[in-house]
Amino acid sequence: MDHIAAAGPYRAEAGYLTVDSDLRRSPGNGTTHASAVGRGVRELAGQDGPVTVPGRPGGRALGLRGLEGLRGYLVVTSCARPTEADQSLLAKIVQQTAAALSVAFARRRQREDAVKLHRLRDEHAVLQRQLVCVAAELKYQRAVQSLMADVAASSGGEEAITRALHRLTGLPALVEDRFGRLRSWTGPGCPDPYPEPDPVRQDEMLHTLACQAGPARVKDRLISLVRPHGEILGLLALVDARNEADDHSLLALEHCAASLASELTHLRDLADVERRLHRELVDDLLAGTDEASAYARSAAVGHDLHRSHYIVVVQWPNRPADEAFAQTVGRAASALGMRSLLTRRSDHVVLVADARPHPSALYKELSRETGTRSGMIGISAPCESVDEIPHRYQEAQRALEVRRRSRDRYGTTFFEELGLYRILGPGNDYRELETFVQEWLGQLIDYDSLHHTAMVETLTRYFSHGGNYDETADSLAIHRSTLRYRLQRIRDISGNDLANVEDRLNLQVATRVWKIVLGGPG
Repeated sequence: MDHIAAAGPYRAEAGYLTVDSDLRRSPGNGTTHASAVGRGVRELAGQDGPVTVPGRPGGRALGLRGLEGLRGYLVVTSCARPTEADQSLLAKIVQQTAAALSVAFARRRQREDAVKLHRLRDEHAVLQRQLVCVAAELKYQRAVQSLMADVAASSGGEEAITRALHRLTGLPALVEDRFGRLRSWTGPGCPDPYPEPDPVRQDEMLHTLACQAGPARVKDRLISLVRPHGEILGLLALVDARNEADDHSLLALEHCAASLASELTHLRDLADVERRLHRELVDDLLAGTDEASAYARSAAVGHDLHRSHYIVVVQWPNRPADEAFAQTVGRAASALGMRSLLTRRSDHVVLVADARPHPSALYKELSRETGTRSGMIGISAPCESVDEIPHRYQEAQRALEVRRRSRDRYGTTFFEELGLYRILGPGNDYRELETFVQEWLGQLIDYDSLHHTAMVETLTRYFSHGGNYDETADSLAIHRSTLRYRLQRIRDISGNDLANVEDRLNLQVATRVWKIVLGGPG
């Protein structure tokens, strides 16, 4: 447009470029009568022709054409009639301008194509990387699934799952029950002994984990809860002190947690069946059942009823005797190595244990488990046969009741330690009286029978006369020194001290029962 005037009596009035099938005015155009000129150019519909430029003679629009069609227009005016040379020169300028435009358009398209090609190459590279990642992910998933299938087929349980998780991640893997006790560990660094869990902190941690979706980090561990159907059965964890776990580790942890959920659900179902069988057996034993059936059923659940047993009654007044408390009692008994059968009543839990319980171990363990010492335990005398179990159950309840009403309410009481309290209260029968007398006078009765002496009668007369030596000796028709000798022999044979208030009371009651209720000698 700047050089049009050099071609002859011409003046460049306007230039238009074809952009997106529309003619757009060049920025170098003047603004005078622009709309009128533009309208006239568009009316030519791609042809060359005259255009009215207000105030300018000889207006004409010349098309700039290339191989791809119309590239634009040049609008010129002439103040005089141009010669053929002028027209030829103008045509050459138009032709060269059109060619230059074609080249410019081609280069711009080339640049655009290059940019597009570069973008496509980048997108292709990204897609390739994504494809590689997806392929690797699928391969890893197949490896995890294949390994989990092998674990399920092997029936290896929790240890097989932690071995698989350790193999997949290279990190130590562990399983804990919901109470924080270790069930399985694979990999280095297992603490020995394993830390004893704090019940309060354990519950707080489980609550925090339950509020999160997927595995979560707690200190140096990545933990996934095992909770099929919303019930927490335990947890699976990776020990990751150096933050080495990646997405693959999380994927492996989630798959292994799903496999562990199936395993623990199966174990829980088996435990429920076993617990129900145990409780049905114990309920029948406490109510009274025939020996043959009891022995067969106990053998079926892996318990030997032929051994001497003790009935243990457990009550924690601030804890209902529900399923959770029954499981706590069973868990405490197992931790102490007690082989027992368990059931529960409305306000207490009953154990049938095959050995004499430790005087305080069960109470201490339950105090630790429950977080409170306000509990009591009653334990019966040994039970030598199945038909004795209902009676021994009553003994355990009586021991519990005596403990509950005593000044020191909380702890463990054995029925054998009750002394006089054993024959007090409702429900006592003739056999209980015999047992009490046998416990306190049995050695003296046996001695009299074997040596044809009268030690029990001597002791009875001694108590009947209030411990007066002269009156007792006169009633027995013996010398005072003979009485002293007999009383010393009584101490030696029975092992009881007549100067001890508790022994003296029990011996006096036993002699009264022996004389009045049981009929004396024989």
